[in-house]
Amino acid sequence: MTDLTSNPEPNIESVRSASADIEPNRPEDPHIGWLRAIASGLAVIVIGFAGAVVGANAILTRSLALTRGARELLATALFFVVIGILAVALRWLQQRKLI
Repeated sequence: MTDLTSNPEPNIESVRSASADIEPNRPEDPHIGWLRAIASGLAVIVIGFAGAVVGANAILTRSLALTRGARELLATALFFVVIGILAVALRWLQQRKLI
């Protein structure tokens, strides 16, 4: 333990090391700009809408060989699979700091 009364002026290195111990994991600056963030958001919305809504609608209206219950089940499954894939893909891209 250091006696602070013997040295009234602490050296700057001890202050820096003490402050580094307090905040070891400071958040970094974002790696992407606003334009890339907006483009990424729009891409996610378009892909999600196309897969979840348009794809489900296509199953309901064009798969006439299946019963209504089977079409509803497939459309619902497609909706949730697209949402799940988007969530996993976004987390993967975020972990690699691509978005």
